[in-house]
Amino acid sequence: MTLLQMLHQLIACNSISSPNSDIDQGNRELIDTLANWLDGLGFATEIMALEDPRKANLIATLGSGPGGLVLAGHTDTVPCDEGLWRQSPFELTERDNKLYGLGICDMKSFFALAIEAVKPLLDKTPKQPLIILATADEESSMAGAKALVEAGKPEARYALIGEPTGLKPIATHKGIIVEKLVIQGKSGHSSNPALGANALLTMHDALGELRTLQAEFRERYHNPLFEVDYPTLNLGHIHGGDNPNRICGHCELGFEIRPLPGMNIEELYQQLEQRLLALGTEEGTELSLEHLVGVPPFACQEQSELLRYCEQLTGHSAGAVAFATEAPYLQQLGMDVLVMGPGDIDQAHQPNEYLATGRIQPMTDYLSQLINRYCF
Repeated sequence: MTLLQMLHQLIACNSISSPNSDIDQGNRELIDTLANWLDGLGFATEIMALEDPRKANLIATLGSGPGGLVLAGHTDTVPCDEGLWRQSPFELTERDNKLYGLGICDMKSFFALAIEAVKPLLDKTPKQPLIILATADEESSMAGAKALVEAGKPEARYALIGEPTGLKPIATHKGIIVEKLVIQGKSGHSSNPALGANALLTMHDALGELRTLQAEFRERYHNPLFEVDYPTLNLGHIHGGDNPNRICGHCELGFEIRPLPGMNIEELYQQLEQRLLALGTEEGTELSLEHLVGVPPFACQEQSELLRYCEQLTGHSAGAVAFATEAPYLQQLGMDVLVMGPGDIDQAHQPNEYLATGRIQPMTDYLSQLINRYCF
């Protein structure tokens, strides 16, 4: 099967993941497709079912030993608005030296390139294992990565995650926590405030606290490796009330924080709860805070051998990015982890997502050399 044929099949699989159950899809079709291909190449494949039966991870292993290399990626994509695409997002389209399709950049193409890279080496016997790892729900809950940590596998010495980095090695990234603040009040006729408990008034105070925290982050924490060198706090969406002449009985806020390496997520949770949950006393409202997503920041190992080699291989020094990946979870499994892939993050999560065809051969060559160095 050619590279383009593989890419066609991968893009055709709808593997959207989302906290919104109305649009959330499974990834089993894509996982089964990859497993069939890798079975045919001599890999031993393990499909790790998740709690949602529509979803699974794939651990495909060639060879054995205590060391080896993991080539890792997520199979899911973000949702899309098909009306904003020039072509179907589920049909690979080549135009102007670019390949278009949902997930082509972030990050289905990495699996096809990994398979292309290993094909010329299949007549040799690996001295250490090569593991191709495909996960579920990176774009929503990190359920796939968390299941790997819980299971304690795969085991290897090195891991490369093929997220879109423009062929540059990334040694550190920010984390992300996504929060849902719910304020429950009591509706009533607006002519008399005593008839209800106004959730919007409490939300006003909560927004003030979050804006103060936002300023404190910018003042207290800095890391010059990042373009935005402080932790960001984004107020994303707010919903509350239903009519101007009714006291607002319910209000919700969604927000996110992107912490720098060295910041502890559990401590951030405690800080948010201490500053927000006691605010409703005066209005008689009740507050609750739901931690929807929590991905730790990542920094690669000091004296990382994988980083040193990838810098030598690509000619680029290590960089830092503000988006989160599964790197901290693989690091918890004891691996020397790095992030590097062929796409650009500017094309990810966008209508008409694409991968420049000029990135294909360089990434395949890098992967071939990595596989040969750490496995053969």
